[in-house]
Amino acid sequence: MARVIVDVMLKPEILDPQGQAIARALPRLGFSGVSAVRQGKRFEIELDGPADGAALEEVRKMAETLLANTVIEDYAVRVEEQ
Repeated sequence: MARVIVDVMLKPEILDPQGQAIARALPRLGFSGVSAVRQGKRFEIELDGPADGAALEEVRKMAETLLANTVIEDYAVRVEEQ
């Protein structure tokens, strides 16, 4: 069994109003030294077998088909060490 992580983030050129709202709220909550925040999504996928090349390609297809809107979002796939 393997765990694969898919991180999805808005592309850098896409406005992130939720990230901006978080960045504006941080100083009011006593946090300083943060110049920008980008908000994203994380998916943890448990595979029945090993995270080999074929399994990772299948996860990439999942990301492109369902998990990420590739017009406005980028995604990264990685295997989590257990």
